[in-house]
Amino acid sequence: MHHRALVAELCRRCAEEDDLELPPSCRHPSSSAIEETKKLGFSRLLQVQERPHRNVKPTNNDSDNHYYRQMASLLLRSTSFFFSPLPQSNPINLKTPSQFSSFLHSHSHSHTQYKLSIKLNHHHALLPPLLQSTLSHDHQYPLLLDALSASLRFSPHLASAVHAALLKLQEHPTPHLFTALLLAYLKLNLLPAAHRLFLSLPSPPNVVVYSALISAFSKSNNHHHRHHALLFFLHMVHSDVLPNDYAFVAVLTACIQTQNLQFGQQLHAAIVKTGYLDSAFVANALMGLYGKCGGRYSLVLKLFDDMLQRDIASWNTVISVAVKEFMYDDALSLFREMQATDDLRVDDFTLSTLLAACSRSASVVEGFQVHTHAIKVGWGNNLSVGNALIGFYTKWGTIDDVVDLFEEMNERDVITWTEMVAAYMEFGFVDLAMEVFDEMPERNVVSYNALLSGFCKNGEGLKALDLFSKMVEEGMELTDFSLTSAVNACSLLGDYWVSRQVHGFALKFAFGSNACVEAALLDMYTRSGRMGDARKMFCRWELEEFISVVCTSMICGYARNGQLDEAISLIQQSQSEGKMIMDEVAATSMLGICGTIGCHDMGKQIHCHAVKFGYESNIGVGNAVVSMYFKCGNVDDAIGMFNGMPSTDIVSWNTLISGHLLQRQGDKALEVWSDMQKKGIKPDQVTFVLVISAYRLTSLNLVDDCHRLFNLLRNEYQVEPTCEHYSSFISVLGQWGLLEEAEETIKTMPFEPSASVWRALLDSCRLHKNTIIGNRAAKHILAMEPKDPSTYILISNLYSASARWHLSEMVRKDMKEKGFHKHPAQSWIICQNKIHSFYARDRSHPQEKDIYSGLEILILECLKAGYEPDTSFVLHEVEEYQKKDFLFCHSAKLAATYGILMSKPGKPIRIVKNILLCGDCHTFLKYIDSAANILKRLKTFGT
Repeated sequence: MHHRALVAELCRRCAEEDDLELPPSCRHPSSSAIEETKKLGFSRLLQVQERPHRNVKPTNNDSDNHYYRQMASLLLRSTSFFFSPLPQSNPINLKTPSQFSSFLHSHSHSHTQYKLSIKLNHHHALLPPLLQSTLSHDHQYPLLLDALSASLRFSPHLASAVHAALLKLQEHPTPHLFTALLLAYLKLNLLPAAHRLFLSLPSPPNVVVYSALISAFSKSNNHHHRHHALLFFLHMVHSDVLPNDYAFVAVLTACIQTQNLQFGQQLHAAIVKTGYLDSAFVANALMGLYGKCGGRYSLVLKLFDDMLQRDIASWNTVISVAVKEFMYDDALSLFREMQATDDLRVDDFTLSTLLAACSRSASVVEGFQVHTHAIKVGWGNNLSVGNALIGFYTKWGTIDDVVDLFEEMNERDVITWTEMVAAYMEFGFVDLAMEVFDEMPERNVVSYNALLSGFCKNGEGLKALDLFSKMVEEGMELTDFSLTSAVNACSLLGDYWVSRQVHGFALKFAFGSNACVEAALLDMYTRSGRMGDARKMFCRWELEEFISVVCTSMICGYARNGQLDEAISLIQQSQSEGKMIMDEVAATSMLGICGTIGCHDMGKQIHCHAVKFGYESNIGVGNAVVSMYFKCGNVDDAIGMFNGMPSTDIVSWNTLISGHLLQRQGDKALEVWSDMQKKGIKPDQVTFVLVISAYRLTSLNLVDDCHRLFNLLRNEYQVEPTCEHYSSFISVLGQWGLLEEAEETIKTMPFEPSASVWRALLDSCRLHKNTIIGNRAAKHILAMEPKDPSTYILISNLYSASARWHLSEMVRKDMKEKGFHKHPAQSWIICQNKIHSFYARDRSHPQEKDIYSGLEILILECLKAGYEPDTSFVLHEVEEYQKKDFLFCHSAKLAATYGILMSKPGKPIRIVKNILLCGDCHTFLKYIDSAANILKRLKTFGT
């Protein structure tokens, strides 16, 4: 049907349905009727639209005009009426003009069978004559523009058809039509088509078109499109089109997306020059630029302070930047200032950001206050706030708190369900996490990644790899995080061949060029002990942006695998060549390495670097500094650092407790625990493992107190005891000689005891020379871990301590036959940035003659001062005088002697061991101070 005849037919049908009177010629369509209807439908519309108020209810005198105005307007706004016949199989039953109006509005934007869409395959030829006839009357442009703006933006096919029709017109159309079409392309996210149309525009576009172009291209996921947004802005400026506030905000968004801080700074100058800095809209975008590109928190604060007018977005921006830069106290202070100075109600973004700040900064009380405030102002049931609350209570609440929040939420999305999976994984409930995952109504790659990382966090490397295999088989989208989790799972399993397969998969599917995946693969090889493969990857590394990360991984790998000289050498080389950027992450890792190898001087230098560049306020860096000082024996600086930290979390308190335990200061560790309770710090599972262990190192027997605490774990602290808790508790009982009670406790455990629990009992039996219970414990350990050399060593030492030498020799012979090897005890000391290692009776050092001569002097002087050798620590069947010879040549004594000879008077000597210091060496080192002065006077080689 011709489009004009269709207009007449539609008008006639609608009039009949609504009992409206039409001219006689319109009741039976003919050529004249079509022309008359066309005239009525368009000309009368123009007359009515000239009125100042289009929505005025028509009077009886202009009801006819109102009818035609409404009819023609709706027809034009659904352009598809001109090109698509109405469905014949489903008749439309409309009784009133209002019903017809509602029908057009609802179906012009939907995908139902009544959708008013263009059938391009059959009717695309009708567009050119329609546009040509419209162009012949200039007064009809507003009608066509209305139709384009209302219809083109919902149909890419219609937009393309109109574009093609415009190009076929004999007379050149007005630029307004091209502008409407360009905006439609942008609305439909057809950016390449919009770009091509922009290049062919008959006249220069205005600032509105430029702003729309820049905004659409800046929000694209395509990296090239984001750069085009910057080029559009430059084109606008070169075309002498002055940008407005919308244009500046759009191009600032493009700078954020492309991380182009330099261009953004130039825009800042232009904004100041043109006076748009007074606009809160523009100032907010500028703060977002400096907050997301380079972390210029101080500049964000200055912009915020200079703002004449602020809106809720201004406060949200500065608070979110503070959280991003780890300035959690500042974020909470800004929120209080916001509540005190501005009459603004918070929104869901404000509350979600504040909850993130409280979660990361251990501001538990403040988090509860934010939760209360959210309920008070009516945001308690908001979806994003609820998701943030789940994250907060996952870290600082109990699993019951999280479950209650989840069940009370009226609305849930995929983020909510994913948060629940992560929460169960965080609390160690792997099975419940899997159940929630299976019940999820919708899953995305983030959900799968949460389950993957949860498996890795809970040591379930095999389950993580099974899930990853399932994702690959089902064609799931894989991200670099997915593959990184799979690589971490390989690290947990320690299986070299599985690691190689995952590496091959990464190369096959082009993940090999991904820096994150490559760095994870290198770290995987270091954790699997394959330092040769790790070194090959490191030497081939070409990506400059991640060179600092892989340097850190290699250094940690060397330290982890006992190659301490290589670790120190790489640290010095990386710093001298500028390969390592000492940011918060690198500083934390390096401090951990310095603590592991006892490199106090280098650790102190890194601490100074952190203070200089403001990293000290970072909780992770602060915790690493405290741990480093404790491991290097500098207890005073460790405590001073903890007391000076601007904010602490549960890891900080755990580090403080473990540091005292490392120094065998059980009473001080319990003092820290008491302080935690007074301040309301919520302990975690690790805290209780440490606190229970502290009762093993107290000066008094406090087993009853330890027993009481252990029984309160489940009921008062909502902590389910694990094998680690039982191992610590068994060690305490065994330390104080309660071996029978320790064995009975293991038998009554609610789950199968692990080898670590039995190993704690076996070590206690060695201490008290109880071979009966020790044998029973050894049988359980060997049944579970028959290939663990440490178990055989414990059994052998138990027999040796009980003077049952033949049994001890049989165990060691059995070890040799099975190919098991003991890692020998090693002590080392760092002098002049070089590690000097010693083993028992070691004579491989270049200065071994001077060391042994000095050691003889130290032993004589210590014996004079009251030192009595404890030969019970010599686990060999030899004569008593030979036992003393063995005892005097322990690695710690050799390292201490070398340190005294090589250090200046008054300088501390730090000795590090790969195992616990034996009791006799511990006693010997107490007497060494007085003897050291004599040795200093007698030393014959360089300082």
